[in-house]
Amino acid sequence: MASGDAQAATALVRRYQARVFGLAKTIVGEAALAEEVAQETFVRAWRHAAAYDARRGAVPTWLLTITRNLAIDALRLRRELPIDPQAMLTRLLATEPADEPPRDEEFVRQALRGLPLEQARAIALTVFYGLTGKEVAQVEGIPLGTAKTRLRRGMARLREQLEVNDD
Repeated sequence: MASGDAQAATALVRRYQARVFGLAKTIVGEAALAEEVAQETFVRAWRHAAAYDARRGAVPTWLLTITRNLAIDALRLRRELPIDPQAMLTRLLATEPADEPPRDEEFVRQALRGLPLEQARAIALTVFYGLTGKEVAQVEGIPLGTAKTRLRRGMARLREQLEVNDD
């Protein structure tokens, strides 16, 4: 396939199309989007076949890694209405009248309110926006280690407040 052999590409697609589509569908949850991700996976494999190195992993691993990355990118791009993280955090931390019994999400909101603002913001960026620690550091303009510490300490406090144990 690296030499441009179309028959080799056809054989590759036929052999791995079910696995690639299955992983894409598992990640994105929608057949139409999974088809697009699968198609783009094979296009990328065709374009970058010469860069494939068998010492770094088997062909299925290489293809499924491409699929995973494309599916995650598709989910990130799919957000229709971006929300300002500060507005979302303000809304999450806002107090609401206690006229009705608290819902599950209210318990989480209360727990977030109990965190220092920088920890709550880091957790919100990670959980609701799917940002990595590195991306949180970039958005917040802080060192990577600081972002990771805020996430780790914030999650530890949330576990305590929500009485979650790892057992």
